[in-house]
Amino acid sequence: MGEREPVRRPGGRSARVRAAVHRAVTDLVGERGYGEFTVGDVAARAGVADTSVYRRWGTLEALLTDVALTRLQAQSPMPDTGTLAGDLHAYAAQVAREITGPDGLAVLRLVVALSNRGERGLRARDDFLAERARLVQGMLDRARERGEQPPDALGVLDHVMAPMYIRVLFGAGPLTPDYIAGLVDRLLARP
Repeated sequence: MGEREPVRRPGGRSARVRAAVHRAVTDLVGERGYGEFTVGDVAARAGVADTSVYRRWGTLEALLTDVALTRLQAQSPMPDTGTLAGDLHAYAAQVAREITGPDGLAVLRLVVALSNRGERGLRARDDFLAERARLVQGMLDRARERGEQPPDALGVLDHVMAPMYIRVLFGAGPLTPDYIAGLVDRLLARP
């Protein structure tokens, strides 16, 4: 009889550990701010050994980057309403809900803080922005395939996403539906 390979179960212990560690990071950033906790603090909050965190992520910066990118990918599916305007309005509203949600500010602060942490931090910030741009580019490519004339991804980031991030990070005003719609409408009206 041949030996059986062990069966890997997605969603098993590894997934539970990852989820607990991610939750711990988000909670600690929200409570203490970036730079005010260690891998040991994360492990204790998550109920795992420090070695589990180091084995999976290696460094605190790598863990924080993983948390930020995972949140971005999990919460930002790209809408497909059939029109560029519809997609941009839906996406902007979705991002506004994410960044004003329970952990949104903590994740934004995490990305900003990582960008001030030297080369690794800049890579984390660049990875976050590149992932956001990749998601947006897919939406813009679909619009182009439908015969629409979309702006470039950087235009969406500059004229829609950045103003929302600034408002949330600095408490510069609420992200009302009218404000969000105005950002998209101004972008689409540009020559």
